Amino acid sequence: MGLETITSGTKQLELVSDSTSAGEIDAEGDSPVVLLTGAGSGIGAATALAFAEEGWAVYATDVETPLSEEIRARCRTRELDVTDDEQCRAVVADVLAETGRLDVLVNNAGYAVPGAVEEVPVDETKAEFDVLVHGPHRLIREVLPAMREQGSGTIVNVSSVLGLAAYQGLGSYAAGKAAMEALSDSLRLELRGTGIDVVLVEPPWVETPFGKRARADLSRRERHESYAETYAALEDGWALDGGPLALSPEQVAETIVAAATDRSPRARYPVGIVATFIRWTRWFPPALLDPIRRAFGWATTRIGRLGARLRQWR
Repeated sequence: MGLETITSGTKQLELVSDSTSAGEIDAEGDSPVVLLTGAGSGIGAATALAFAEEGWAVYATDVETPLSEEIRARCRTRELDVTDDEQCRAVVADVLAETGRLDVLVNNAGYAVPGAVEEVPVDETKAEFDVLVHGPHRLIREVLPAMREQGSGTIVNVSSVLGLAAYQGLGSYAAGKAAMEALSDSLRLELRGTGIDVVLVEPPWVETPFGKRARADLSRRERHESYAETYAALEDGWALDGGPLALSPEQVAETIVAAATDRSPRARYPVGIVATFIRWTRWFPPALLDPIRRAFGWATTRIGRLGARLRQWR
């Protein structure tokens, strides 16, 4: 069995060659272990495969199973609803019982409840926060005792640039990601000196089913006429999917793996130029930033509508 040793944070990780199956890796305990949520599609699916490609023992989870055939062939899969305390506890215990270690937790599961703040029911926001904020919190609480005993570990929280720069029609989602940012910052400070790292990965728009699902959710939203501009930006513009600015899931997955294996990890990893620029805009005064955001919505709405007309004419 070929092994490659790399250093990550305060520990060394032994990577097993790609010729070894996921089952053999776990049984022999030779590979670093990662637990990943939201592996059903998009960023999560790409990240599970990226870790597997690097020789990790991957526990890929999602609220709906089975996962893709490729993920099932290369990873250990588990059903996990991050809003369920007992499931979170059981899955972490299962990983530790099988491998005796847990090197990385990737909190990736999430979804958006779009709509004007006034028109999004509080119950829907609570459910969204249970996935975006309380779900990661549950899993963090479960994995920390084992990581503390190991004297090492990395928690990767997949956030969004919207956690730093909110946008109209996505206030609830942006609030959830902002809460994740604050939770991660507090946790990072609290874990100083333990050998456990906490990092945030901040992608912009990504080519995933995220935007399509959110648009479908909009169809049942009651709308006041004063929010016409907001809903136009969501339905016809790039607010939900980024249009040509969107990255591939594989680009985000590459950053997640890099953050998990960085010897001296940074607190934040914005993914790509667009994310880096959006992070910097938080320093702009509202008098400057608000017109920029409105202009972006106005312009991309019209580009989106023009593109739709052109597709109809073909």
